[in-house]
Amino acid sequence: MERWVVVTLVTAGYLVISLVIGWVSGRKASDTVTGYVAGDRGFGLLVMYFVTGAMIFSAFAFLGAPGWAYSRGAAAFYIFSYGVLGFAPWYVLGPRIARVGRAYGHVTQAELFSARFQSKALSVAIAVVSIVAFLPYIALQMKGAGIVFNAVTDGHVPIWVGALAAYGVVMLYVLKSGVLGVGWTNTFQGIFMLVIAWILGLWLPYRLYGGIGPMFERIAELRPELLTVPGLGPTGEPWSWGAYSSAVLVSAVGFTMWPHLFMKAYAAKDDDTLKLTTLLYPTFLIFLLPLYFIAFAGVLFPTPPQSPDFILPHMILSTDIAPVVVGLFCAGALAASMSTGDALLHATGAVYVQDFHRKVLQPELDDHHRRLLIRIAALAAGVIAFFFAVRTEMSLVALLLAAYGAVVQLAPLAVATFFWKRATPAGALAGLVVGALVTLVLTLYPQFRPYGIHAGVVGLLVNTFTLVAVSLITRPLPDEHVSNFLDVSRRA
Repeated sequence: MERWVVVTLVTAGYLVISLVIGWVSGRKASDTVTGYVAGDRGFGLLVMYFVTGAMIFSAFAFLGAPGWAYSRGAAAFYIFSYGVLGFAPWYVLGPRIARVGRAYGHVTQAELFSARFQSKALSVAIAVVSIVAFLPYIALQMKGAGIVFNAVTDGHVPIWVGALAAYGVVMLYVLKSGVLGVGWTNTFQGIFMLVIAWILGLWLPYRLYGGIGPMFERIAELRPELLTVPGLGPTGEPWSWGAYSSAVLVSAVGFTMWPHLFMKAYAAKDDDTLKLTTLLYPTFLIFLLPLYFIAFAGVLFPTPPQSPDFILPHMILSTDIAPVVVGLFCAGALAASMSTGDALLHATGAVYVQDFHRKVLQPELDDHHRRLLIRIAALAAGVIAFFFAVRTEMSLVALLLAAYGAVVQLAPLAVATFFWKRATPAGALAGLVVGALVTLVLTLYPQFRPYGIHAGVVGLLVNTFTLVAVSLITRPLPDEHVSNFLDVSRRA
């Protein structure tokens, strides 16, 4: 039997197992929007750990980050920087979000913000910004899945077919089981991909160089520029400190602003689970190490991949590894992609229905029709992201940084929600809209960005200034409403 056939069969087996777990895990959820979107607020520590871990261990971790480490060296270390810093605010924010969600019945991020500021327009604006951020992030996951399938089957499975196969399975269990399908498949996928990553990450450097230490000694001798921070930029020239630092900043600040992370806070069974998840979360960064080992092992590899994002599958296929092991690597990479993509698709449907459709088109939707519409919206988002994924030439890292530029604009709003009573609805809305527009313009016209600073950081500064300035010149909400909201958020 040809190698690519064996690889495809092993990968297909993994997809079947994921589908079965995702399909049956939603059986105990209540037949309500809260059951479908927030899992009846019953996630324990194990599921919470892997659901939040899926935010960093995605197709970006298996393909994009190693691609940058291979082609740009120490530039890829920015991921460790923001990974350590980014989740720390969740120790304070997460329990507050969960308390308010339980008290008011929230299942999305915008419901919380619009309740604090009593603004329908703000809910709609957040929904638009969230979906704009979600689509390139979903496309990243789909493109990653397609790249892996294409590479490990020696080109017999086109990128679009691989992406369609993996995300056909994702859509089935997301539509059937909602967040419980996401949670339990993330747990299975998380354990699986971590085992595969460490096995390959230790074996390949040993196979090619005799160990990790000798590997870095050779790179330091022959390609020392790859081991010097901040590494190389997209054009192959040294990356500026402004660009490196702003990439860390926009990612760290935006890390806990993802709407699907807020939704997982609502799913936690209690505050202690959220706090313990926050403390344990940095351990996920340890599991990125083996992927970096593989990427650096490729620096001196005799043959180059067709693009940097292909470095891991290229090396796996160019060494003497049994087809079954190649299939397991493919399954591990798909696990990384699917464990993030399923949460994003589920969140996109919920955000559209709860925060846009109900506010603008049909305010009186009952539970049954909301669940149905969430499924339809998730399916539509998947179709849009799929076509974007198979047509775009952007690298996986570029797609992720573009998504962070949008989602980071929610940060001033989150801080004002819980820590500044004087913030007004007009200020919150103006800051979000102006910051998002500035980010969009600078993303489309990067030549206008000062010192190569990320567009999202410039937008964030303008956003914050606008929120404060407009709030100070507009009428605040009644003190009783704001005080009651903040009291609920602080009540343990």
